Amino acid sequence: MILLETFKKITSKKIDRLFIKINDIIFNQIPIPICLVNSECKIVTFNNSFKDYFNLKLENEKGKFVGEVDPNARFPVILKTGKAEINRKHKFQGRDIIVHRLPLHFNNKLIGGISITIIGDLNYIYRLVTENNLIKNLKSYKNNQSAISEVYKAKYTFDDILSNSNCLNNCKEQAKSFAETDLTVLITGESGVGKELFAHSIHNYSKRRKNPFISINCAAIPESLIESELFGHEEGSFTGATKNGRMGKFELANTGTIFLDEIGDLPLKMQVKLLRVLQEKEIERVGGNKIINLDIRVIAATNCDLQEKVNSGTFRKDLFYRLNVLNLEIPPLRERPSDISLLIDNFINNFYKKYGICGEFTEDVLKTLCLYKWPGNVRELRNIVERMLVISKEHSIKVDSIPENILNSSKESMDANIKQLIKTKTFSPLKSSVFKTEKELIINTLIENNFNKSKTAEILGIPRMTLYRKLKEINLK
Repeated sequence: MILLETFKKITSKKIDRLFIKINDIIFNQIPIPICLVNSECKIVTFNNSFKDYFNLKLENEKGKFVGEVDPNARFPVILKTGKAEINRKHKFQGRDIIVHRLPLHFNNKLIGGISITIIGDLNYIYRLVTENNLIKNLKSYKNNQSAISEVYKAKYTFDDILSNSNCLNNCKEQAKSFAETDLTVLITGESGVGKELFAHSIHNYSKRRKNPFISINCAAIPESLIESELFGHEEGSFTGATKNGRMGKFELANTGTIFLDEIGDLPLKMQVKLLRVLQEKEIERVGGNKIINLDIRVIAATNCDLQEKVNSGTFRKDLFYRLNVLNLEIPPLRERPSDISLLIDNFINNFYKKYGICGEFTEDVLKTLCLYKWPGNVRELRNIVERMLVISKEHSIKVDSIPENILNSSKESMDANIKQLIKTKTFSPLKSSVFKTEKELIINTLIENNFNKSKTAEILGIPRMTLYRKLKEINLK
């Protein structure tokens, strides 16, 4: 409180003016609710974030005893004891919040107090700090849409989708042809196959590539907020609504592409409104009456069977037909094992660039990983590769670094292959069937013994040199 030293005689009016000035110059720039009271525990001022979050007007509350605004207020205790309270849980307007309350002194005399609210509502923080401030900054640009495009960019292209397999390369070619139109695309596939990469790539390959790309996860937003997130809102449209209103995702994406991830989890109530937006190409903000026309491309993605959800009544049939104009189905990793080694090399390179940790997977490790079914697809593969790079104590990463569940699953896959060979052996030439069965038995025994060749030869009951010869015959070193 150095500024108070300029006052020859401290009066309550001078303190109030000082509090107001500090609030206007400093606190109004801080996206955290702050309130200042005088030594009589009356409200002097509060910043814009306090006003927006609690939906209060300063002209209505200024000069009131703080207990009139919040019957559970702790400020009277703080000013009486002169002791601060830090990280104190509090409930106000039905909201759970955490508050810091501090008494303010000058020359050992109490002059007031300050409260700093730590918001428990993460969605509000996201809107306040990220979206609202960002949009305010964007409005200062001469070309607002160009500025949005600079902030909201698609990060990936088709070059980032690595593949040696025909099925995924065919998907890429199909997606490129889809990118040449403005028709709605529905991307389907299991979790972790790379649906978001394809959405980014389609945008970057299209004529809208220089315009915004807006992504939203429909499953990650509370139902009470999703309409405002998608379509925006006007000031005062609901408790906690941002001052001056806020643009929604569709409005931000205008002239570009909006990516609706996890579309299958969209609430039924919102499905009706989304259908209208897709049909009419226009929106209204929550609490508004102005029609906003849209020039937009829609890409949606889901890892669930939308047709099954339609049959069960949890997804609208008309919306499904509106979304499923162009369907792109991404094959799971187990159907393209030839991609695994390529992806592993890429993950190793990226991990080295980011953390300076490198390693090399042995052929035994690669063969074992290729036998695994990868239910989590590419995402699971990346996590396992990074984990093995971290826990391995040597540059050459061996089988003992592979998680036990993957080793066991690879063995089960091998056993299933052997059983299938036994079932079908009568339909193949004897020599070919014997060769295949022998190959599977050798690989299976190697896996069980962590690729210890001496132990494998002992269990199979053959000399070690015979094992080496057979490994050469089946093209295994």
